[in-house]
Amino acid sequence: MSKIGRKAIELGGVQVEVKGQEIRYKGSKDSGMRVLPQELIAKMDNGKLFILANESYAKKIARRDLNRVWGLERALISNEIRGADKLFERKVIITGLGFKAVVSGKNLMFSLGYSHKIDFPLPEGVTVDIDKTGQLLTVKSTDKLTTGQVASDIRALRETEPYKGTGIKLEDDIIIRKAGKAKSS
Repeated sequence: MSKIGRKAIELGGVQVEVKGQEIRYKGSKDSGMRVLPQELIAKMDNGKLFILANESYAKKIARRDLNRVWGLERALISNEIRGADKLFERKVIITGLGFKAVVSGKNLMFSLGYSHKIDFPLPEGVTVDIDKTGQLLTVKSTDKLTTGQVASDIRALRETEPYKGTGIKLEDDIIIRKAGKAKSS
């Protein structure tokens, strides 16, 4: 039995409707539909959503494969339902003298110490809040995967270097600093 798959999904303020293999959800931020694979079934009980193994189909495949699909689908559905109620956020920190970001329409314009400015188009459904210094960005979206991918793509524009610590990093990144050149006597 899958440890993740058997956990109940808290709905919060999201309306969920189950019809066969389809799960339809509607929240304040987003709405959508997810189709379960034939190995799984969904049930509502006391305001919670449960994803269960379809026992008639489960006998045809290995238990290990069923657990893998079960846990994955439960996590994906949980993230979609949570995103329909509340936006996912990732914080991006820019460090360096003159390094900053500015919003221009649906794009971000980065000044990162290169000879040119970098134009970064934002995908549909993603918003970025920038503080007044232009060095703290908050990426927001209803999709957890898209939020993380955009934050990672921004970081890839200029990764933090280990000597001075300048560049772009995510809030939870740990940068191991290196010692500079030592003076010899």
